[in-house]
This record gives sequence, C-alpha cells and structure tokens, in this order.
Amino acid sequence: MESAAKTEPVAIPGATEGTASAQTMPDGDGMTYEQQTDPYPPDGSSYFSTGLSVDSDADSTLGDVDVLTSTQSVRSSIYEFVEENGRTFHKYKQGNLQHNIFILLLKGDLARAPVKDPQRVLDIGTGTGIWAMEYADVLGIDLSPIQPNFVPPNCHFEIEDAEDEWAYGTNLFDLIHLRLVWHSFNDPIKVLQSAYDNLKPGGYIEWQDFLSRFRSVDDSLAGSALKRLDQLYYDGGQKLGRDMDVTPKIASMMRKVGFVDVVEERYALPGNPWPKGKEAKTLGYWQMNNFSEGLQAITMTVLTKGVGMSVPEVELLLMEVRKDIKNTNIHFYLPV
Repeated sequence: MESAAKTEPVAIPGATEGTASAQTMPDGDGMTYEQQTDPYPPDGSSYFSTGLSVDSDADSTLGDVDVLTSTQSVRSSIYEFVEENGRTFHKYKQGNLQHNIFILLLKGDLARAPVKDPQRVLDIGTGTGIWAMEYADVLGIDLSPIQPNFVPPNCHFEIEDAEDEWAYGTNLFDLIHLRLVWHSFNDPIKVLQSAYDNLKPGGYIEWQDFLSRFRSVDDSLAGSALKRLDQLYYDGGQKLGRDMDVTPKIASMMRKVGFVDVVEERYALPGNPWPKGKEAKTLGYWQMNNFSEGLQAITMTVLTKGVGMSVPEVELLLMEVRKDIKNTNIHFYLPV
C-alpha cells in the first residue's frame, strides 16, 4: 500500500502467517476488528488459507530428528537460504534464528511498510539488535542490554521502557518497528499513542507478531502436551495481567489512536517440518529448533507464577512438549 503522501501517519501491523494477506475494514463500515469473525477460533480453523499441506512422509524427507536438532544443521540450512536469496545474515544464535524466520516469512523483506529513503527509524524491543543493524539509521530500545558491543555507525541502542514518556524531541521518525512484543506491554494503546505522536507526517508503524495460540490444519493437536501447554500459558499470562489476545486487536488499536490506511497481513509459521514444500519445510525446521531452545525461558515464569506449577512440574511438561515439537505427525503452526 502506497500512502506516504498522506499527512497522517500510516500503520501497517505485520502478522506472520502463511501466504494470505488482507486489508482490514475501513473505519466507516460500522465494524471494528474485534467484531469480525475470529480469524483464529478455538477449534483451530481460520477464515484464511494457511497455504500449508501435510507431507505424509515428512520424517523420511528430512532424515533423523537428532540430526535436525543440531546447531550445525541449522546453520547449514540458513546459509543455504542466504545463498539462494542473496542476503547476508549474522552468525547463528537463537535471536538471529528468529530474525531469519521472519525474513523468510516476509519473502526477504526486513519490513513491509513502503518507506522510501528512511532517515530515522525506531526499533522497539530491539532484543539482539539484528533487525536494527540490518535496516537503516536506527535507534533500538529495549529493557535489556543484550545488544553487541560493536555496532555499525548507522545504529545505536538505548535502555528504555516504551511505556514511559517518550523524550525524543522534535526529531521525528520515518518508521517505528515492533516485533514479537505482544506479551511485553501493560498498555499497548499507550505505546501506540506515543508512536503516533513521534512519527513524521506520512510516517509508518509496523508491528510483526505471533498470536499466543497454536493452531493445526487438522485434529492432530488434540490431547497433546503442546495443546496443554498452549492453554496453561494462555491462562497464566491472563492471570499475570497480560492481554494474551492482543495480536488480533492491533489493527483496531492503531485506528483508535489515529493511524489510517491500516493493512494487516497474515502468515502461518509451521511448528516443525511437517508441511510439503521446501520453503514451508525450512521454516518448520528453523522454528522447531528456535522453539525447542527457547521453551524454558519463554514459559517458566508464566507457568510458575501464573498458574502455580512447581519447577519440576514445568520441567516434566516441557520434556513432553519437546517430543511433540519434533513430532511431524502433529501438524501445528503459529499464527503470525
């Protein structure tokens, strides 16, 4: 969508899921996003096509699971993708693997917003800083100082809380980027309002994120440890005061604070290499490793503090979940 000529800031929330994309309803049609049919209902169905189909021989196609989970194997698949697509990626580590997953989902793009010649960009929740270092003249902010010590001259990082008052003065941004921060904010509306107030006229905001629930193309999730974790994590987050359903609301929240021409794209990220097709299988392969490695860090606090599980109980559950993550008979994906 080309809309840089408009005087209002323009918003593009990114959703990583499959190959389908859709423009959200305009403000004047009498419907808000929340009032529309739930795009990810509890039964696992959706009103868009995931673009994924089951490979009935997925295990033999990819070889032994023990080989697939090795770091060296992941590196090799990333470098193969790099060579085919002409991009340069940083060395492998978990945060960067996550970055590479999004690049492949977005067909090689760092961002979908049609920003021409960006002069100043803000990356909220920058994490390892890899997106910021690859994009442009970027300020990356995060609560944790986990960025590298040596960064390119077009990029710098600060320890900031996006929910505090912003103090960037009159030097406004061309693009504000957020990725994988759906569970980070007590008040996402406040963050979006600050973003609106700190964008140049005609500037863009792009928010790329997961839905907090797993989905499957059939009933293969039923009765699994993955399904149990899915519900426990959701319940725990709600009890800790986080809106676990924030991702489907991003578009309407953007309109609420004044953004126009809001566009939403949906993608399906396979949870392991169960689908047919080289690209889908590669995404599933990377995500299987990404999810397995980060599982404890992602879930421990939510499960212990949110639903009152003991550490041994969590560890026992995660042991079963890791088996499910590697099981190509479970045809699950993450809505993005």
